[in-house]
Amino acid sequence: MSLKLKPLADRLVVEPKEQEEMTASGLVLPETAKEKPQQGTVIAAGPGRRDEDGDRIEMDVQVGDIVLYAKYAGTEVKLGDKKVLILKESDVLAIVEN
Repeated sequence: MSLKLKPLADRLVVEPKEQEEMTASGLVLPETAKEKPQQGTVIAAGPGRRDEDGDRIEMDVQVGDIVLYAKYAGTEVKLGDKKVLILKESDVLAIVEN
């Protein structure tokens, strides 16, 4: 089952980067003890929002960008066996550059 998402306006679909399951000292962390991810890869982006005149405002974030976002931002959606996050461009704090 393959579900494709097309975000609207200034929304993004982000695949969160999961945290390590083991600490530096070798302890395995249970699911409840893990920190909520704040970094992920943009897998889909909307066309951008419109201003008062109806003109489209282009987005700064593009598909493939690695972004940092607010800890409790967006809505989590499960697609098959993976979780993705749908959030607004304004929830993105920064784009990670290589």
